[in-house]
Amino acid sequence: MLRTHSLQSSFNFLDPSVEEALYDSEAMRQFVGIDLGVERVPDETTICKFRCLLTKNQLRKKFFARVNEHLKASGMKLSTGTVGDAMIISAPSSTKKGFGKRDPEMHQTMKGNTRYFGMKAHVGVDSQTKLIHSVEASAANVHDARALPSLLNAKERRVYGDQAYWGQKGLLAVHAPKTKDFTNQRYRYRGIVDEAERMKNRTKSKIQARVEHVFAVMKLKFGFTKVRYRGIEKNAHRLNVTAALTNLFMARRHLLALQA
Repeated sequence: MLRTHSLQSSFNFLDPSVEEALYDSEAMRQFVGIDLGVERVPDETTICKFRCLLTKNQLRKKFFARVNEHLKASGMKLSTGTVGDAMIISAPSSTKKGFGKRDPEMHQTMKGNTRYFGMKAHVGVDSQTKLIHSVEASAANVHDARALPSLLNAKERRVYGDQAYWGQKGLLAVHAPKTKDFTNQRYRYRGIVDEAERMKNRTKSKIQARVEHVFAVMKLKFGFTKVRYRGIEKNAHRLNVTAALTNLFMARRHLLALQA
């Protein structure tokens, strides 16, 4: 069932689609370990109940941690730098379908001149390997910097981030006293541009931008662009599983080389 759940997250399947895919694909059945001559494919109700069981017992962090332990045992080590960032995951804003009202745990936020309704996926990414070592889910109106303590792994010596994390030296001094602040700083104030600070930001952004590759994998490879369930907790479970699968994807060449 755990392999079925991983398969569902990998291909962004709905519950009925997983059952149908397992009947149609021999390769998927081999991955899950199902022999149709001996047993049936789990039906969509069983798949749904298993996912709810994982969510109820808050096993999302253990699943994510177990994958990272496997990567560490395979030789993938974390460096001394962490890149923090967040992406908005849209939720249905219409009240005309489903429950007749919007999800009360999701909220609205502004990004640029555009309004978004949904949740935020906060991630802490290793600055060299681009592996995700920490994740946090929140409503979309929660400021990025508020999740920063949850994104630290207590081993980094540098923290990178965009200007949303500006002015958090005091927070870092409490939660990571040995960490140096390499987040982008404000370079424009009352129409005056500090060119030296802007050049520093450009240099730091070359490292900070690596987190965008991680977001691209989560969105394009695993379809994590919209919330699938109501409530933060259920979607936080999906976020942790997707983050674990993203790490496996990012480390795929290293893992395949070990099998050769």
